Amino acid sequence: MTVVTELQAGDRQVLSLFDPANREAAFEQVCRLNPDARIEQNAEGEIIVMAPAGGESGYQSGESYRQLANWSIQNGMGRAFDASTGFILPNGAKRSPDAAWVHLDRIRALPMEVRRRLAPLAPDFAIEVMSPSDRLADTQAKCREYIANGTTEAWLIDPERRTVWVYSKSQPEGREIPNLDSISSDSLAGFTLDLRPIWQGLDV
Repeated sequence: MTVVTELQAGDRQVLSLFDPANREAAFEQVCRLNPDARIEQNAEGEIIVMAPAGGESGYQSGESYRQLANWSIQNGMGRAFDASTGFILPNGAKRSPDAAWVHLDRIRALPMEVRRRLAPLAPDFAIEVMSPSDRLADTQAKCREYIANGTTEAWLIDPERRTVWVYSKSQPEGREIPNLDSISSDSLAGFTLDLRPIWQGLDV
């Protein structure tokens, strides 16, 4: 199995040279051999290995999670998850959104031993924040994938373009909204994300 090396901040590598019948074992082995990387697997079984985010991208995705987590604590109806959390979607893809939220009822339905592993569900709400190395088409496809697999609402935030794409069951192809200072969720009552610190990044 390939060990990914010399990835710089924001780099990504796609691994597809493995036996499709052993995709679960391949994914686990790549995770073990690359403990510092962020690793996903698409529905076709390809493994996407991403180096840790650069400083600005890490701050921007962390800020989106921070605001979602603060709202979640006040709301009390679910739990917020950061980019280190993996979800196994119904189509078999393993994804790690930059920020996600899951209702308590769905968490309680999972046995305790299952909760300690990758969550076998699509989050109710997901946020993806693009980094300079991300390809827009790939990230848009990922958000459409969330909706197709049961996520109620997903946001794609592009700091470079100062644009948000909103995906939902009624708009699975996404709706582009440029130049916002904030955005409110249609599915999470009372959650509004202040976009200004994300647009500003580390420009202090």
